[in-house]
Amino acid sequence: MTEGAGLRTGDLPDELTAAEAGMWQAFRNGSVYDLRCGDGTADDPHGGHPWGPGRSVRARIVAWLLLDGPPPLQGRVASLKLTGVLITGVLDLAGGTVVPYVELKGCRFEKEVLLPETRFTTVRLVDCAVPRLEAARLHTEGDLHLPRCRFHNGVRLTDAHIGTDLLLNQAVVYRDRRGRSITGDGMTVGQDLQAEMLESHGELSLRGATVGVSLSLRGSRLSNPYSRLALNAPQLTVNRTVYMTPAGLGNPVLTSGTTPARGTLVQRFECQGGVRLDDGRFGDALDLERARFVLGEDQELSLRRVQTPELRFLGEAPERGKVVLSGARIVTLVDRASSWPAPGALHMGGFAYESLVPQGAFPLTRRLEWVAAATAEYNPEPYERLAAVLRGSGEDEDAREVLLAKQRRRRETLPLAAKLWGYAQDWTVAYGYRPGRAALWMAVLWAAASVAFAHADHPPVDAGSHPQWNASLFALDLLLPVIDLGQVGAWQLRGGWQWLSAAVILLGWILATTVAAGATRLLRRG
Repeated sequence: MTEGAGLRTGDLPDELTAAEAGMWQAFRNGSVYDLRCGDGTADDPHGGHPWGPGRSVRARIVAWLLLDGPPPLQGRVASLKLTGVLITGVLDLAGGTVVPYVELKGCRFEKEVLLPETRFTTVRLVDCAVPRLEAARLHTEGDLHLPRCRFHNGVRLTDAHIGTDLLLNQAVVYRDRRGRSITGDGMTVGQDLQAEMLESHGELSLRGATVGVSLSLRGSRLSNPYSRLALNAPQLTVNRTVYMTPAGLGNPVLTSGTTPARGTLVQRFECQGGVRLDDGRFGDALDLERARFVLGEDQELSLRRVQTPELRFLGEAPERGKVVLSGARIVTLVDRASSWPAPGALHMGGFAYESLVPQGAFPLTRRLEWVAAATAEYNPEPYERLAAVLRGSGEDEDAREVLLAKQRRRRETLPLAAKLWGYAQDWTVAYGYRPGRAALWMAVLWAAASVAFAHADHPPVDAGSHPQWNASLFALDLLLPVIDLGQVGAWQLRGGWQWLSAAVILLGWILATTVAAGATRLLRRG
């Protein structure tokens, strides 16, 4: 019987094995073709138990069915639904159009699966063992499901277009010869990309990918000891939320937004290797609740120029490496004091945020340490940003403390003369942010000078005409520059009293100048 005749009539081709003949008939009937033996160990697609010819079909016959298969039986819809089947040879559907629905569960592939530029409606590979999936520029109208599959030499989805959802939940993916586990550069997913409880051994690359709804990496573990990056996703666009949060362990696994009940064992998101999310755009939030990042000395959690309404920075502080937020623009920063790395490991130049929502105790002293840790050299911008946010939330006193801390750090960069003048401003009126302190200094100095000058020898300048001696008014006349109370010019002081009066005049000028500088700063802020 010729191949064409068999397709026209729907008859079985002569060359088929018994297993392939059963698959052929199941395809026409749209039913599940199940070759499991019922022994859990023997049926495990990832185990070492051999599957003989009775459970094997050739990849060429599978491709024949999908690309140019027989017509369905009357009243049925043709589809390929295989369970517990070994597919031998390379399954090559490159450039083809597959109309039937495809669902393979618990199957083994002897060699790689080639789907570049292939068009599908919906494809589901569940709990399958696949040496490699090559699917660059794949196009599906519906879902691409790959949950619980194991890929021993990587998955390539470069520039793929997934019409609705891409599922990689609980998949295990090992690196290819280029060191990448999953390559999804330029990929477009119409709705959700769920990669929950994923195990990635190599670089997970999503450069320039677009996700229509949310990207979930709940409970996933990414590891790449071979190069710098475990997650490489610059210019990633997610229209809603990126989740790097815990998943509840159990049966079933609690993922996809389910909040585990109290006492449930959870597996948090963990990444061993660098993370690059530079220039990402996330429509709702980037959620790092309880995330753990294990970085090398030369690795980073890089969020340069990220834009999102909310950043939930609530993970575990990396012990090594750097956290970089330079140029990021956030509306609401939800954070925890213990989540930020030590000084020298945080870079926030140009980091903009509009409100702070700390979780747990986050005192102002710790927040000032956070700002100081942001830049190795003095930079006023982080202080001014924090002060503006605090003032916008009605915390004016804390805002003044932040600006005072800014002046004190700036002072350390000045030459000696300017530094001494800065200390004078700090001790007297705290750079104008504590103006009440000047009045106290003036009162103390006036009282001390009044007591001292009460014992001074004070012959009059003009014996015939002079006011009555008043030590308190004399001291006040010395302290107040410009204002003349008529005391200083009427009396002569000699010896050490002249030096004391000169010192009081100098201190008065310093206090007055400092008060004026502080008042100017207050008026400028107002």
